[in-house]
Amino acid sequence: MKKQYRETIAGLNRLVEQGIVPGISYALFDHGIEYREVKGYAEIQPKKEPLRAKMQYDLASLTKVIGTVPVIAIAIQAGKLKLTDPVQKYLPEFKDSRPTIQNLLTHTSGICGYIPHRDELTAKELKQAYLTQQHVDSSLNRQIRYADVNFLYLGWIAEKIYGQSIQSLIQSQVLDPLRMKETTFEPLAVNSVPTEVQAKRGLIRGTAHDPKAYVLGAECGCAGMFSTLDDLLLYSHALIETNLNGLLDDWMVAQLFKDQTLLPGEHSSSLGWKLLHAGNDRHCIISHTGFTGTWLILDREEDQGMIVLTNRVHPTAQNNAYLQARDQLYATYLHEKENA
Repeated sequence: MKKQYRETIAGLNRLVEQGIVPGISYALFDHGIEYREVKGYAEIQPKKEPLRAKMQYDLASLTKVIGTVPVIAIAIQAGKLKLTDPVQKYLPEFKDSRPTIQNLLTHTSGICGYIPHRDELTAKELKQAYLTQQHVDSSLNRQIRYADVNFLYLGWIAEKIYGQSIQSLIQSQVLDPLRMKETTFEPLAVNSVPTEVQAKRGLIRGTAHDPKAYVLGAECGCAGMFSTLDDLLLYSHALIETNLNGLLDDWMVAQLFKDQTLLPGEHSSSLGWKLLHAGNDRHCIISHTGFTGTWLILDREEDQGMIVLTNRVHPTAQNNAYLQARDQLYATYLHEKENA
């Protein structure tokens, strides 16, 4: 494995060596062979703290695909929800009848809008603002425009169907059945990898970095989950090898690896996941990133994957060097896995 993915591994290690991220936990797997590493610091301000194995990272938007997507998929399998259902059927406060569940999952809903003083609102006020102060623009069904609001709506739709908060549903329908015991929405601060140092909140540790998740708590389906490298390996293998241990059926898992937008160009989306394409036969590979410095790439057909956890927003989120390095690592990994 080390030889096969030499450039990818060297690039991941350079993120720490060059000070682009304080620390990193990563794993690459390929047909039963696995290579993993934990190195660097969990915290560098206000003090230095070495990174430890099994520390929990704020996954940010990986919450969408690890948690909310399976909950929605289970609801679709059970006949409680259809991809073609209008959002308005479940959230009547939202006044546009055009966007569908499929639009939300593929980020083609066109839903957008500015909410003044967003981070100062209470959870109830913020939810009401998102339901009543958003509009649909001309990008509906024409453009993938990634937006958290899509997954906020999906979480509230799941809540309407089941009568429980989206984070409770993720716990009971996904994390508990998969025995992901190191994944939680309420981590202990001492075991959490810190994120940003902010003027208002100080050192953020053990609570969601995402301001919407911080305010909405259990009603947030776009961010807020904390997990470890071990649990994400467990999830990744379960998804591509056993249909999440039977939580999903063959048809539903196939939809996660299939373009659901049918838009022209290379950029496409399945149900929640961004799609990449293998260089040899163009089969679909799924990927997702998180603002805090996390990412996941999974190839079901080849039984290959890369999981990367960093706290690139520590001590500050102003870190463009990370974004450039991540994009380069994506390209390097996809090239090397083709030749592994």
